[in-house]
Amino acid sequence: MRTIFVTGGAGFIGSAFVRMVLERESDVAIVDYDALTYAGNMENLAGVDDTRHTFVHGDICDREAVLAAMPDGCDAVFNFAAESHVDRSITSAGEFLRTNIIGTQVLLDAARERGVRRFVQVSTDEVMGSLPDDSDEYFTEASPLQPNSPYAASKASAEFVVRAAQETFGVDAVITRCGNNYGPRQFPEKLIPLMIANAMNDEPLPVYGDGRNVRDWIYVEDHCAAIWLAYEKGRSGEAYNIGARNERYNIDVVTAILDLLGKPHSLIKYVADRLGHDRRYAIDPAKAENELGWKPSITWEAGLAATIGWYRDNQAWVDHVRSGEYREYYRKMYGATLA
Repeated sequence: MRTIFVTGGAGFIGSAFVRMVLERESDVAIVDYDALTYAGNMENLAGVDDTRHTFVHGDICDREAVLAAMPDGCDAVFNFAAESHVDRSITSAGEFLRTNIIGTQVLLDAARERGVRRFVQVSTDEVMGSLPDDSDEYFTEASPLQPNSPYAASKASAEFVVRAAQETFGVDAVITRCGNNYGPRQFPEKLIPLMIANAMNDEPLPVYGDGRNVRDWIYVEDHCAAIWLAYEKGRSGEAYNIGARNERYNIDVVTAILDLLGKPHSLIKYVADRLGHDRRYAIDPAKAENELGWKPSITWEAGLAATIGWYRDNQAWVDHVRSGEYREYYRKMYGATLA
């Protein structure tokens, strides 16, 4: 039985990864370590196999807590734990720097002390900045790191911390960088769940700027499958860009959601653009395709329909995560209140 240490496993992508591994890999046990901040939700782990899943509530910046939770000689650390929303990083960058940089360093130190075989750092395409919206350029693993938001800067810094651990101490590490994820259980500050939740309640759908920002969308399960392959097959010291070759204008994503829900486009409300809003992300995933044998299996049309179906069927989950602190955050971001 292999044991892996997963941080941020109660979040959106982390919980999808935990579920996938427990379903597909019968010889893997998971220690799931999460601080349960606003985006971490134990409801995301409902129904997982608790004979092979151990949850530990803890902060990745707490060295002693991390060491106490991380098993000696475990096979891998998968670092999903992160403050990840650009808007929040613009409002207050401190927690992003603390969690995403210091937390990563604490995990690397603990992994060396515990004799972990491989460290997998889950990063983002945002570390590479923005591409011109009228070009045929794509992010590759050779693209320079040019982050444009406090969030992206903190994730780029974390990549440098991982690189330093490899070069200085010989840590076996791989880095994955992915585009915009979507799917069930995503916190509704992100574009797709925000638009689904508002549309289901006939509330205005706030769209930044002209809505022509381009993102490369990938269904969360396809991303998780690529991360697992990077762990199993990736070359130590390498980064792998994970993308579904699925670029979409934000406004087209929003109208697709409205159409699938049978809601009028008049619900769209354009709002002032956010500071430092990157214009276009687009990933060339050829390296992951060729070296890892990975390709996405879920089409945009099927993934979006499945995502909307999940939110429709889990209104209680949506209502719960949209309560409390989120309501005040929404008012600050969009100058409106939720019903």
